[in-house]
Parts: sequence; C-alpha cells; structure tokens
Amino acid sequence: MSQTAQDVAGQRADDPAITGSRRASASLATTFHGFWRYPSPWMLTALLAGALTARVVMGDWQSTDLLVPAIMIAVFPFAEWLIHVAILHWRPRTVAGHTVDSLLARKHREHHADPRDVPLVFIPWQVLTSIIPADTAIALIAFPRLQLGLTFLVVLALMGLCYEWTHYLIHSDYRPKSGIYKAIWRNHRLHHYKNEHYWFTVTSSGTADRVLGTHPDPESIATSRTAKNLHSLAE
Repeated sequence: MSQTAQDVAGQRADDPAITGSRRASASLATTFHGFWRYPSPWMLTALLAGALTARVVMGDWQSTDLLVPAIMIAVFPFAEWLIHVAILHWRPRTVAGHTVDSLLARKHREHHADPRDVPLVFIPWQVLTSIIPADTAIALIAFPRLQLGLTFLVVLALMGLCYEWTHYLIHSDYRPKSGIYKAIWRNHRLHHYKNEHYWFTVTSSGTADRVLGTHPDPESIATSRTAKNLHSLAE
C-alpha cells in the first residue's frame, strides 16, 4: 500500500476536521535546524550548560540527585497543565482600575489565533529573562545542598528545552511517524483545532488531561468557535 493510501485509510490524527489541515512535509533535520533560529532554545541551552558544568565541578553525588529528577518528571505533566490553564489561558481582569493581563497570556492568545506563526510557538524571550534568574535563585537558596539545587536546575533546563522542542515540532511541517509522537501531536492539535477547553498537555499524550478530566473522546466534543479567539476577546 502506498504512503498516500495509508494516510487516507488510517491516519485519523491527520483528519483536518479535528487537527487542522495538512501542510507540506519537512524532514526532521530541516525542522531541527529551524529550531535554533529563535532565542528561547539558546537561552535554555546556556542555562543548561552553566548548571551542568557547575554540577559536575561540585561533585558530591548522592541518592537525592536521582530522587529530585524522578519527582520533577512525575510532576511535570501536571505543572504543564496548570500553567497552560491558569497562566496561558488567563482571561484579562480589571483589578482596582488596572487590567491584569500578562505578556504570556497575550502571546498565547496570539498563538491560538495563528498556530502557524512560528515565533509565537516559543516562550517569549522577555519572559525567560525573568524566569531564568528566578529559577537560578531557587536552585541556590531553596535546597539543603547546593549540589542538589544545581541538579534541579539542570533537569529544569532540560525540561524547558524538551517543552520548546516538542511544541515547535508539533506546529512545524514535520509529519508524525512514530506512534508515541503521533499521539502527542494529535493531543495538542486537538486543543488548537477542535476545542481549546481540553487537551492541555503538550509534551505527553494527555497524561495530566486523563487524570484531571480534560481528555474526552474528540467525537463527543463540539468544535469550538473560539479556539482561535480565546475568550472571544477579538470580537
């Protein structure tokens, strides 16, 4: 069977009614090269390089240096879900005469309006200039051992890069090939093209969504009219 016939016969994930129209295919190498044209990956890589170098120099490896990454990996899908729901999908509010509406929320609304606008896929560099120093401060003062804090920072930088790469890949012209990536790809594109009130995880296939009740059968959910206009704010 030809690849085209296979696509027509079985690629439910490519159904344009659910996950958006197909685009021209791009190789993984081309997509990876494009990833490094934006500031966020470089900023996170610099953080990773600095934290990893410091951690190796400090030494004193203990069992907790395995425990911290294990906990972070387990918590990450839920943190990702919470950030997506509470921060990225924040509805602007007026408090004491002032509108509370973060740059992250504004950029995310723009991202929903045009999911193919590549710069909007990434964490804004302006936000990272605050997040990276804050995370570094937490690593330096919030742990009983400096080495453990550096382990935390290394894993956090890796997770940030994993998030940025996965999100970029999903919105790129690279087509899913493996079953695992196809499931992750479909989960996030359902959020953009089916209904923005569900499927909030990005780097995994609905892990936190399944636990928190935001991973329904797509066929049971109506296609939202506001997936590209969050909170109907553009009307």
